[in-house]
Amino acid sequence: MRVLLINPRFQLPIDTRTTPHLGIAYLAAVSERRGDEVRVFDLDVEDVRLTDFVREYQPEIVGITSNTPQVKQGWLAAREIKSVLDALIVQGGPHVSALPEESAARAEIDIVARGEGEETWIELCALLERVKSGNPKFTTRDLFDPASKILQGVLGITHQTLDGKILHSPERPPIEDLDTLPFPAYKYFKMARYTSLQPAIDAIEMGKSYSIMTSRGCPYRCTFCSQSVMAEKWRARSAANVVQEWRHLIEDLGAQEIGVLDDSANINRARVHELCDLLIAEKLNRVPWIPINGIRANLADEDLLRHMKAAGCIRVAFGVETGDAAILKSIDKRVTHDQIRAAFKNAKKVGLETVGFFIIGLPGDNEATMEKTIRFACELDPLVANFSMLTPYPGTQVWEQVHRNGGRMIVKDWEDYVFFEGKARYEIGATTAELQERKWKEAYRRFYLRPHRIAMTLARKSTWQHFPRTLRMALKIVLPKKTKDEVKAVGEETPVVC
Repeated sequence: MRVLLINPRFQLPIDTRTTPHLGIAYLAAVSERRGDEVRVFDLDVEDVRLTDFVREYQPEIVGITSNTPQVKQGWLAAREIKSVLDALIVQGGPHVSALPEESAARAEIDIVARGEGEETWIELCALLERVKSGNPKFTTRDLFDPASKILQGVLGITHQTLDGKILHSPERPPIEDLDTLPFPAYKYFKMARYTSLQPAIDAIEMGKSYSIMTSRGCPYRCTFCSQSVMAEKWRARSAANVVQEWRHLIEDLGAQEIGVLDDSANINRARVHELCDLLIAEKLNRVPWIPINGIRANLADEDLLRHMKAAGCIRVAFGVETGDAAILKSIDKRVTHDQIRAAFKNAKKVGLETVGFFIIGLPGDNEATMEKTIRFACELDPLVANFSMLTPYPGTQVWEQVHRNGGRMIVKDWEDYVFFEGKARYEIGATTAELQERKWKEAYRRFYLRPHRIAMTLARKSTWQHFPRTLRMALKIVLPKKTKDEVKAVGEETPVVC
């Protein structure tokens, strides 16, 4: 079976760097293990037209990943493919898992895969192969004949039948034993065209980087988090299995930096200690790494952080979110400000660089509570403070609150659901757009223009090594500018309702 996996175009407004998509790499790996012929097409780094590539390769099934700002680019890619050949197109990712009917109703999308995709993907590949082998006149339309019921047994999918009905199959349980997954197949990516880790928080000198997933799921249900649409049950790979891949990344692929992409990497502290022991024993701690999505402050004791530092970790991030205790409780963060203070203190004590994530514009925010957030950021004084204005993503509790309680979405285009940009996405009550944008700019000015922060920035080698990039990022934060292209027209016939 010829399979094609696509990462639609997507770049944060604060930077132009790129990193290979871990989810696509996993799908490539399970397809390879199944015996399929695999190709990956990442529109962020490709220099050939998608239609030209498709004409030459002639894929039989296409998988397209999509987060919210990326979903329209995914539709555009699907439309281009459908203009060339009759391939089965499957769209997956957090956005379509939250709003499956939106994509399933589109002519260019055949199937939406909800939740974790590996098992659904290989089941669809096997099903398509079986159906095509017995029917030389097969077309993808045959799958959606209401009388055929070919897709009836496939869990975790949404599709539209030829008579216009949207059908949702039962949820697919998350993968229990993550050790059964093959290592991500990076060999299908044009690795020389990628740059570095996640541009929002990476710490390392633009080296050859790879990502690794050591666990999936998150038992915490923060009301604003887009990961809340995915599996809640936390599952972990064995430390031995993780270290085996870690060695592969370093010794076989030449990784100079590694980003741990777990939703929260320290859910089980005993397991983190075990992993650190193995990294040290195997001398894999020579390559620096960071937990990209941050770690839980309430689980970040000094011993754990010291062990992580010895194992090669150079930077940790914490989701602080707000300086107001009532709002912190309302977003179900399940952490206290004293625990956050202790986490930053512990990290600095053992010599780890720190990042703080702060949100301006949470429901209930007003001028006074935003002021508390800015002052708390200055008190904690992380090496990097990332302030973002709240983006209510589909499927989150905040999304429901906004629509249920008389809020108003300001952005009408999914492309604008990028939280590192200087414009408000919504307003509700006293949390007005003007207030959010004003306090967001004020937060950056007050945090970074303090005398000791200016001196610290000027003293850092990386400031001068990458001065054009540093200046570009600063200007994009202070003076946001958005470029639109032909993708703006995609979806006009099926308006996005916010």
